[in-house]
Amino acid sequence: MRNISWRHFDFWLLGAVAFLTIFGVAMISSAIAGNPTLVEANTVTKQMIFAAAGFAVMFLTAVIDYRYWSAVSNFLYLITAGILAVLYLFGATLFGSTRWFTLGPILIQPSEIAKIIIILILADFFSKNIEKINQPLTILRSVLVTGGIMIWVLIQPDLSTSIVLLVLWFALLWASGLKVKQLLIASGAGAMALLVGFPLMLLSYSNETTGGLIKPYQIRRIINFLFPEEDASYGAIYNVQQALISIGSGGWLGRGYGSGSQVQLRFLKVRHSDFIFSALAEEFGFAGALAVLLLLAFIIYRCLRAARMAGDTYGALTAYGVAALITFQTIVNVSVNLKLLPVTGLTLPFVSYGGSSLITLFIGIGLVESVILRHKELEF
Repeated sequence: MRNISWRHFDFWLLGAVAFLTIFGVAMISSAIAGNPTLVEANTVTKQMIFAAAGFAVMFLTAVIDYRYWSAVSNFLYLITAGILAVLYLFGATLFGSTRWFTLGPILIQPSEIAKIIIILILADFFSKNIEKINQPLTILRSVLVTGGIMIWVLIQPDLSTSIVLLVLWFALLWASGLKVKQLLIASGAGAMALLVGFPLMLLSYSNETTGGLIKPYQIRRIINFLFPEEDASYGAIYNVQQALISIGSGGWLGRGYGSGSQVQLRFLKVRHSDFIFSALAEEFGFAGALAVLLLLAFIIYRCLRAARMAGDTYGALTAYGVAALITFQTIVNVSVNLKLLPVTGLTLPFVSYGGSSLITLFIGIGLVESVILRHKELEF
């Protein structure tokens, strides 16, 4: 392994990630204060352990030359598909989905790690086929590569993560230099696949205890979003309505840390994960919510900067993929809280509770740092 010049390490990126992670732990602590079950489950302690492990994994990933992952991309692909297949057969089923392996009190969600793996695999594929990126066969092969991972996530079922994988494929395809004509064709093909695939998923509609690509709760979320009931005293509608009330009650400067009535009196549900943006908006107001979004935008900018500085196409696409992942999850999570999209399970990066998600994001930042540390090596 070559000597690393740590002067190239992006400490601004590290600082932004560290601040958001610490802030996230503090928000989780405030959000669960009125819930004895979550307090007794050591939710905050678990998130702190995940964060510490995440920083360690990030530095380890940064030390490893990112180009090594290209050499083992085929192995990574097979291992990921295999783990997801085993998960479908033997994983723990919660909330109607088989997404987790249980390790004592800890739940591990492999589909989160699959997001990083698909970035590495597609970055390798597109960098090796960059001269043929506009050929239909190349695009088709990239679809098949993505589908080989995505199908196992879809049948869990985990529709939101499946969409993330599809977005990553499209983002990396576009970043690889796809022409506008081919881009429109790919978009049209994606739209046709959605038009055909969604009715097929509806045909597999089933109850929570049997198989199927789409579950009743997912149908209800879509219907409730499109045709909200006047009675919002239950279910997903209630959560979204309380999220909007929480955001509105925060005003410009918020009610203060630990003083949000919607949060502390437990009107807002899932406030430590899916709806943590609403919780922080109530406690820190518009100014606090904007500050968090600006910090996330700064992290995305530093990832894009790494992509621009990268010494090779593989490194550039890897950093770009991480930026696309953080961007998409941020947009979707905030949009759900603002009732602009149906409820999903996507976290607010570095802030929401979730060990697998947090570790995955730290691995992504580690890859970006690895690209930055070595950006001079391939320059002539």
